[in-house]
Amino acid sequence: MGPIGAWGGARHPEEVDPAAKIVKAESRRSNSAPDPGAPELGGGWPVIEGWAKATLSPKGPLLWQTLLHKSACLSCAWGTGGQNGGFRDELGEPLQRCLKSVEAISAELQPAVIQEVFGQRSLQELQRLTSQEADRLGRLSHPLILREGRSHYERLSWDDVLELAEAAFRHPPERVASYSSGRSSNEAAYLLQLLLRAWGSNNLADCSDLCHAPSTVGLSEVFGSGTSMVSLESLRQAECVVLVGSNAPANHPRLMNELIRLRERGGSVIVINPVLEVGLLRFGSPAFPIKSMLRGSEIASLFLQPVPGSDTAVFLGLQKALLEAGSIQWDFLKSHTENWQAVVEPLQATSWESICACCGLSREELEHAAAVIARSSGVVFAWAMGITHHANGTANVHAIANTALLSGNVGRPGAGTMPIRGHSNVQGFGSMGVTVKLRAAMQQALEALLGRPLSRVPGYDTRALIEAAEAGDVDTLLCLGGNLWGANPDSEQARHALGRIDTVMYLATKPNQGHFHGLAARQTLVLPVFNRFETPHRTTTESGNNFVRLNEPGTTHLEQADLISEVGFLAELARRLMGNDPIDWGRLQDPVYVRQLIARTVPGYGPIAEIDATRREFSVEGRVFEQPSFPTPSGKARMEPTPLPALQLPEPDHFGGLAPGESGLVLALITARSYGQHNTVVYKVGDAYRGMPHRQTILMNRADLARSGLAAHQRVTVQGEAGQLEGIEIIPGEIREGAALMFYPEVNAIIRAPADPRSGTPGFKRVPVLVRGGIRPVAAPGAASAGAGAG
Repeated sequence: MGPIGAWGGARHPEEVDPAAKIVKAESRRSNSAPDPGAPELGGGWPVIEGWAKATLSPKGPLLWQTLLHKSACLSCAWGTGGQNGGFRDELGEPLQRCLKSVEAISAELQPAVIQEVFGQRSLQELQRLTSQEADRLGRLSHPLILREGRSHYERLSWDDVLELAEAAFRHPPERVASYSSGRSSNEAAYLLQLLLRAWGSNNLADCSDLCHAPSTVGLSEVFGSGTSMVSLESLRQAECVVLVGSNAPANHPRLMNELIRLRERGGSVIVINPVLEVGLLRFGSPAFPIKSMLRGSEIASLFLQPVPGSDTAVFLGLQKALLEAGSIQWDFLKSHTENWQAVVEPLQATSWESICACCGLSREELEHAAAVIARSSGVVFAWAMGITHHANGTANVHAIANTALLSGNVGRPGAGTMPIRGHSNVQGFGSMGVTVKLRAAMQQALEALLGRPLSRVPGYDTRALIEAAEAGDVDTLLCLGGNLWGANPDSEQARHALGRIDTVMYLATKPNQGHFHGLAARQTLVLPVFNRFETPHRTTTESGNNFVRLNEPGTTHLEQADLISEVGFLAELARRLMGNDPIDWGRLQDPVYVRQLIARTVPGYGPIAEIDATRREFSVEGRVFEQPSFPTPSGKARMEPTPLPALQLPEPDHFGGLAPGESGLVLALITARSYGQHNTVVYKVGDAYRGMPHRQTILMNRADLARSGLAAHQRVTVQGEAGQLEGIEIIPGEIREGAALMFYPEVNAIIRAPADPRSGTPGFKRVPVLVRGGIRPVAAPGAASAGAGAG
């Protein structure tokens, strides 16, 4: 592996002052080296093994048929499939499927096991299942209900379901709410928000509230648009990508193909991440079997490991370095931005000492990174939840946007800001109006459609929904996919809150832990729906780069299943509630008509009205900026000041303290998904790339082990503000000193993550925890250690 550090592997090492005191990644890694046998690259042969195991299995032919189906990938929002075929992206690039896509489809192709599971297993038994075990129960095939005081789910008919759903909605509108996941369709999302808003409720909580809401809020405040301004075609014109807070090799593997191409054409990739992810150093892509697959392709030309939660400080350092090097694009700034003085003046007054003390990086490292940005002809700034999952997540996004503007890297091809979305249609849900922050243009269009004003009562985002439910202010909750219980911090609070809701309805394709723990006070309904590739009518989805795909109809492999389409369920519920007032709700059973309404009311979605006739997929209008003109009142970007964050960790006394002689320390915990995981659904228990063999592990830096008296592979107690987990195995790894990493959703049981006040998103990536090792006995002189030689 080539040297990867402050300049290791960079394109212009001769331009770095050899006397500069740059801290290389190798020097950090010497204190946090992984155990022997850890992979030397991400992707690679394990991906081929995973494909082979899945496609050569008995259900392999059906899996291949599904992979080739003209529908969008079920996994991440990077986007592939649709009318170009299952393996092609919007530019026609082939081989655009990843192992996560295979895992997601394979899970949907499981047989139905409803009678065996729900007829014989008690609720108590179901609650003992892990995420993986719940997912492997099989496909839901019949409607189910758990009634108050009962120990087992029971089957019921769709007529009974709709009768109960209608009665459950007949409460004051402000006491009715929804929660949604990004795996559903644009049509279902549009109907969900139309139903709620026409009924008088704005309580449209969404999974995006727990992930990229700071991106939407922050980018909207600066540019007037809350999505990526970079198309796939534009990304391929960039000379540098700054990738922040993203484990793309695991969560967005096909993005790695673009980074490989970028490095091959002489470009740079600056990675900013507290965890030195092996796949961000080298990645073996199956899309390039000869040049990349086995030996791997170098990804990071520069890898910076800041303190968790210090991203604003990192970008202030980059901005200050650009300023002092004379690399600010002043003409661009003065012509195309406003409020830039409020950013530049505090920057001049902020000392290097305060910036470096906050982020833990040296001035030389930040100056070198800024020099790479300054000399690149086009820079794309990309990020994931390592930026948004903080108490100042929106400020982090502002800091990135400010850096892009100061360096002139917006409003032209090959440059811009690019949040990397998670769920395959999570961005589509926002476009369809599933949000508590409805855009003014769409609000006006919906009011014209409905012929009356919409409610102005503020709606509940996801965290506000949990708090309102806990206070007894929610009677009915309709969940369109997702795992609301599992996705929230403080699992016990989520369980208690959902338990105060009278009726909870879950529309889902498979069971998850939320169906066993997120139970309503009186009745919990689990309702089986078609997945994307088996829905009997066309649907659409939107990728994170604003490309809308058309999914062809399909059929289900489940025999004698009693499934319903999400569009069909929502339209029928709306018809029962509102009849023909103020629109013909029954007609909304026709998704073609739904798309016509979308074209009339959703900004940028005009072409969807003709998509059934033309089969022509499209990019949403007004989002990709190839000129520095933005949909703000002035047409200019409005820069936002970003103060340095305060990042002090509490003392052990905050958690009750350490006993005399007890080893332990307080760390900043990062919660994360494993490589074999999609959101709360776990496909594989271990994470070989991080050397974490099971879920009950904590990744720590070796220097933290040395100073705390803890040891590698020791079993410890990890205590958070909401509880503690015992028997957690310490895994030494390549993580920033002072930080630790544990797997979500299991760790949600012990954490209370402070929310970003501007977006409501919890700070999952910097949570204080106390790692307690217990009191070690003092060995008598000459005595052997109690654990020595243990097998």
